[in-house]
Amino acid sequence: MRAAVLQAVGDKHLDLCYDIEMVEPTSHEVVVRITHTGICHSDVSAMNGTIPQDVPCVLGHEGAGVVEAVGSEVTATQPGDHVIAVWSPPCGQCEVCLVHQKPNLCSAIMYHPDRLRPPFSQGGTDIAAMARTGTFTEYTVLYEHGVVKIDDDIPLDIASLVGCGVMTGVGAAINTAKVQPGSKVVVFGAGGVGVSAIQGARIAGAAEIVAVDINADKFDKIKEFGATHAVIPEELDDLKSELTSGHGFDYAFECIGIPSVMRTAYEQTRRGGTCCIVGVGRLDEFVQFNAFELFYNEKKLIGSYYGGVDARVDFHRLLRLWRHGQLDLEGMISRRLTFDQINDGIDAVRRGEVVRQVVEF
Repeated sequence: MRAAVLQAVGDKHLDLCYDIEMVEPTSHEVVVRITHTGICHSDVSAMNGTIPQDVPCVLGHEGAGVVEAVGSEVTATQPGDHVIAVWSPPCGQCEVCLVHQKPNLCSAIMYHPDRLRPPFSQGGTDIAAMARTGTFTEYTVLYEHGVVKIDDDIPLDIASLVGCGVMTGVGAAINTAKVQPGSKVVVFGAGGVGVSAIQGARIAGAAEIVAVDINADKFDKIKEFGATHAVIPEELDDLKSELTSGHGFDYAFECIGIPSVMRTAYEQTRRGGTCCIVGVGRLDEFVQFNAFELFYNEKKLIGSYYGGVDARVDFHRLLRLWRHGQLDLEGMISRRLTFDQINDGIDAVRRGEVVRQVVEF
């Protein structure tokens, strides 16, 4: 089958292969025919080593498709079901899921033996899958908790966006930071995740939403998603003075993964406000704070992993918002690509030129 494979960390492009084989599913796994997959900046982060991945590796972690086969113990889904892939699924039974009620942080399925084995091969060589999902391929095998069944009338290109970028951004606003009505919000980075955070803040009722990006060509489009203001970084301080009398924003979201921007997001947050780190930074990079400011400012500095998602509930919640016109998913699809155009799409994401691209298999 066709699949896009990262051969080595640091490679700029993926190998577009046509001879990839898939392992036989276990009793608790399902085979999904991927119809659509989004290209996410996290795919680029896997390529450059920001997100550690075994190689060779089929990239892609944001996809939707149709169940082709299920293992003998699978009960939640059956062949023919339309599903969204979940790259970090909850088990629903552990202390993290039940006691702490943080299913997005569950690691029971992430490190399950079935998920740890390579799901693909090529000429006898094992091929890993990004986040054990691997949606840059025609078929993938997922643990039963790693799929969420959706209604058949939901377009699968729309559904594919919910699997990562949209959920990560919207969830950061409504689940992690819990944006309050009437608040003032600033979002750093207006890619797919940043635009989703903007939409999440709008859904939550924020009064002012400022988008900060180095590419001013995006600004008109960004405002269509709910930003009330859009500025380049050099213009932010003046706008902060205008909107907040210099005190800073109630909520700041860093959606890039750069330490210096994380620091800036913290500085742009008012005393007692919330600075939410959504972007994925490198393991060997650090953000510095002095001991006094952490005490004195009483700011909440929080990370947001997968938008605080409970995929079993939140995917459907976002799709209901989409159905009723409160979440714009069609507008986020800026380019539709074929399999042979995946590398073009990755180049565009690397340049920050587009909101979201969807590959159709």
